[in-house]
Amino acid sequence: MEPKNMNIPNPKEIEKEISDFLSKKYGNQVKVVSPIVVPQNESSDDTSEKSQDSHEVNFGLKPEELIGYLDQYIIKQDLAKRVLATKICTHFNRIEHQERSENGNSDEFEGRIKNNIIMIGPTGVGKTYMIKLIAKKIGVPFVKADATKFSETGYVGGDVDDMVRDLVRESDNDIDLAQYGIIYIDEIDKIAGSKNHYGADVSRTGVQRALLKPMEETEVELKTPHDPVSMIQEVEQFRKTGKREKRSVNTKNILFIVSGAFTELPDIVKERTTDQSIGFGARLGETRDEATTLRQVKAEDLIEYGFESEFIGRLPVRSVFERLSRQDLFDILKNPNNPIILSKRLDFATYGIDIRFSDEALDLLAQRAYEENTGARGLVSVIEQALILFETRLPSLNIKRFPVTAETIKNPETTLEKWTPGKDDTGREEEFNRIAEENRQAIIDYIRQNRKPLSEQYGLPLSEYRIGRIAEYYWAHVAETGTAVHKIKTWYDLIKKIEIDFYNRHDINLVLEEEAIDFILEQMTKQSLNIDRVYRKLSDDFEYGLKLVRDKTGRNRFFISEYALREPETFLDSLIRTEFAKHNITPDFDTDPVRG
Repeated sequence: MEPKNMNIPNPKEIEKEISDFLSKKYGNQVKVVSPIVVPQNESSDDTSEKSQDSHEVNFGLKPEELIGYLDQYIIKQDLAKRVLATKICTHFNRIEHQERSENGNSDEFEGRIKNNIIMIGPTGVGKTYMIKLIAKKIGVPFVKADATKFSETGYVGGDVDDMVRDLVRESDNDIDLAQYGIIYIDEIDKIAGSKNHYGADVSRTGVQRALLKPMEETEVELKTPHDPVSMIQEVEQFRKTGKREKRSVNTKNILFIVSGAFTELPDIVKERTTDQSIGFGARLGETRDEATTLRQVKAEDLIEYGFESEFIGRLPVRSVFERLSRQDLFDILKNPNNPIILSKRLDFATYGIDIRFSDEALDLLAQRAYEENTGARGLVSVIEQALILFETRLPSLNIKRFPVTAETIKNPETTLEKWTPGKDDTGREEEFNRIAEENRQAIIDYIRQNRKPLSEQYGLPLSEYRIGRIAEYYWAHVAETGTAVHKIKTWYDLIKKIEIDFYNRHDINLVLEEEAIDFILEQMTKQSLNIDRVYRKLSDDFEYGLKLVRDKTGRNRFFISEYALREPETFLDSLIRTEFAKHNITPDFDTDPVRG
């Protein structure tokens, strides 16, 4: 018989008993980890609504805003940025305009042309990267596929409609969001029809025909026989509701972007433009670079290349990318947001190693990549080859600061021999400190040059003090500059919230000047002050004195400078005397002390 007053242990107590038992039996090698319990929504509808709310979609971007954003990440390609940013912003602003329309008929006309885009340029110039950045900035799902992986519906190979279904997966099953996504198809030049091919061409012109309807407007069924997941979802839905729900995606607002190297296209354009220039007054022998030639491309050139006229007609926007020079590759490596160096920093940070690159080292790496003639893609392989030996050996040598110089790259074995444990590492430390200061100044210069777009993007006035804090955060963490700015902005917002709290609690409108905010930021950084302690100190220093001025003079808005924070008593004494004099009030400091 169980005792009546037996106390049933709660889960925490049970966990503690099990942990103690395991600790005694196995030491610290076995631990109990509590699962995190996430409350579930009561219905699938709630889940769907939450999923939609979690996405931040920005359809109201202006072209110059998007160009400024791309400039932070992508070197060169100014014309391509301008074309893509303008037409993509127009595409999404048009969608927003349509949905804002009171009668909802602003877009109900036949022959509406969608801003689908064809991008032309060599490999490794940033085509995919640029579209990914744009999709991320706008907040819409993005799907990439290679044209060579698809075939005409009904033949062996992928179905082009699968890309639309992938958008739904990228949208966490949010069909409404998926219908605003971006589908990016690379290597589109590989599906150009062959002039010497006869009969059905299911992997070339067949794919072009299969893309015609999705690129314009059609309904794509999510259920497909070759996708077991969609079939299971349909069975589960039928089991719950007893109804067969038709789930489909409309492609009217899905933006299609295709790209390719089009290696033979410049010859076609040159042949056409040369033929047209023959005659009196023609300038023969004029030489033009590839990008200049491709900017003159017309629909007839792409049709000559092997594309169906209907297919090209659904790609009205053309954007040409330039080939990258050695200087361009160096500038890419110097850009603090480039994923190549950030990835390498993260690789070494995994072992607790801080890696820094000198300008001379980056220039040498750019030269090697340029010789590979694969654009920015060559940078990745070149850096991997140059640093693989250090990535293998340094974690075992317990070296935590790794300066990468031109000499380091040219002679890795000799460099590692110098760094053998037990030898004098003064030279390595001095080199690291020199490069670290060089890097720090470079990030400060970058933020200064981009002060306006960064300030507008994150809503943070960028004083010199804040630029320094952003640079410090950037180098202390493997992060983009935007992440570093956002971190400082978070602290800034916490401090600005003091103004609201002060008003709510004391009915006094306190305005912290920018230099005062920087002073508080510095105190929070140096003294590890939290925001609550900052607020309490401000209340202790200013509440009574400011209330006195308010009650005697009616003034209720006070600007607090850095000087006021450093010398609150002196500041309040001067403020009271000045305000009382304005209102002909004789202060009685025996009955009206500044501090109680």
